[in-house]
Amino acid sequence: MDGWAAVDFEFARQVLQRGIAALYVVAFVSTLNQFRPLLGEHGLLPAPELLTWAHGGVAKGRKWSPRLLHAPLTRRAEPRGAWAQLHPTVFRYLRYTDRRLVALCVGGVAVAGALAAGIPQLGPPWVPMLCFLALWLGYMSITSIGQTFYGFGWEMLLLEAGFLAAFLGSDDQPPPTVVIVLFWWLVFRLEFGAGMIKIRGGREWRDLTALTYHHETQPMPGPLSRQAHLLPRWFHKGEVLGNHFAQLVVPWFLFAPLAGLGVPGPVPAIVGAVAAAIVIATQLWLVLTGNFAWLNWMTIVLAFSAIGVPGVGRVDAGGGASALPVYWVVVTCAIGLLYAWLSWAPLRNLFARRQLMNASFNRWQLANAYGAFGTVTRERIEIVVEGTLDDDPHTATWHEYGFKGKPGDLRRIPRQFAPYHLRLDWLMWFLPLGRSLDDWFTAFLVKLLEADAATLRLLDDDPFAGQRPRYVRAVSYRYRFTTRAEFRESRARWKRDRRRPVMGPVSLRG
Repeated sequence: MDGWAAVDFEFARQVLQRGIAALYVVAFVSTLNQFRPLLGEHGLLPAPELLTWAHGGVAKGRKWSPRLLHAPLTRRAEPRGAWAQLHPTVFRYLRYTDRRLVALCVGGVAVAGALAAGIPQLGPPWVPMLCFLALWLGYMSITSIGQTFYGFGWEMLLLEAGFLAAFLGSDDQPPPTVVIVLFWWLVFRLEFGAGMIKIRGGREWRDLTALTYHHETQPMPGPLSRQAHLLPRWFHKGEVLGNHFAQLVVPWFLFAPLAGLGVPGPVPAIVGAVAAAIVIATQLWLVLTGNFAWLNWMTIVLAFSAIGVPGVGRVDAGGGASALPVYWVVVTCAIGLLYAWLSWAPLRNLFARRQLMNASFNRWQLANAYGAFGTVTRERIEIVVEGTLDDDPHTATWHEYGFKGKPGDLRRIPRQFAPYHLRLDWLMWFLPLGRSLDDWFTAFLVKLLEADAATLRLLDDDPFAGQRPRYVRAVSYRYRFTTRAEFRESRARWKRDRRRPVMGPVSLRG
């Protein structure tokens, strides 16, 4: 570090700007493919109805329920009014249509792709700043009306990272020290917050048994999840201990490079880089053993902010401050002061008895509180959706609908989708955890009865090849990974039992 300029963190800036931009590409593509059947004009939870309700009206033909604003993984800590429950969105002023949503996503992919390629960074610092702010506001416009389908902690993480990336500057100057430090503060809240929510959460994190279950019961297992689950118990206990060390101890050392401002030598920078490397290593293990959208990939990208590589980049001979335009020093310092003011609430939350997990304390989703999996479920209950062409549901032959990511076919190897986010599959995991079925699931069954083409494209297999079923129903099973001996006998990755009816049979006539 050299005063105002983080002269040794050019490599970190390149990873941050390009990595965050690449994840924005993934997020906009995910929205382009899924938003319309889930939340579009004819979606399961139509966004226009939400906007009508938020304006104080009542959606035609449907009484809107504000509880649909509440997300499975996200809590909002700001006051509750009609628009206070919605974060800023361009669709407040510009009437929502599916075409406008597509235009916003295509524009977002184009801008994010240019940033990932490093093109805007070739100009003055205000050019990448405007590009990243456009991504931030554009994607916030989507998440604000995304309801439960966009209620995940990594949505607000992407927004906050995009906002901070806007002030990293251009290639012809070193990155500002204050912004690099704000990235360390973001990683600290992300990791330490997750560690604290676990220590305060379920007993399984304290008795070191959490990962004995988690690989099997996580929302969307990956190709190696079964192998991880079958590892010995002592290994799973070691995983939990390693997790606690990586999330509760290591984050404090991310700030070690700040000591380089007053202590000569490479030791402070090395300590920070080692801390970042530990964070990256633990996140790579999570990438290998699960599908958590872009949460792990974003954490990896953000952790690179603490890795300084001397000699990379172009720095003026005069030193750090002279290498930064005065106006840019003023802008970045103003952002630092803004964050100092906004950070009081999340800092207090980290040490509060009732710690909020994935909470935003302002409508702009900056300086958020993060965390995940404060408790771990011990059984995997899957909702299986079935349909039939027969007239009598009591004697009918039922056929299962296949989902892309969630477990279904007992022989299929779980697939790797992350950092892509399968929103419908994720919410199917949450259904058994609730006290009642959500409104979106009832709407989903109706779409299946109508053989709605857009909805069917969200699935991996339609057993009726586009034909309308007479009836659909939902049943639940307990799923578990097969042991090695069971796999040798059946070649199945999963075993299921305890079938129980959840809904139906239902038909359009009913």
